[in-house]
Amino acid sequence: MAEDDGQMKRVLYRAQHRGTKEMDLVLGGFAAAELHRLAPAELLIFEELLGQPDPDINAWVFGAEPPARFATVLGRIRRHHGLQGEV
Repeated sequence: MAEDDGQMKRVLYRAQHRGTKEMDLVLGGFAAAELHRLAPAELLIFEELLGQPDPDINAWVFGAEPPARFATVLGRIRRHHGLQGEV
């Protein structure tokens, strides 16, 4: 198994096993469908996003202004889930 495969599996697991069921669904659903499409830089940002508290991520996904470094990845997550508007 390539290191990239191992990294992808670790990121997917982290996205699907959050502190709240809502974030398991939001982040895990996105990761399961889109992780392989992320550019390497986006993958690093997504990994950093996974280190943030669930209440913060939830607020950013559903409309609060996120830190600029997460805006592109959060926009992809919002589009994946059919949420209107950009981050």
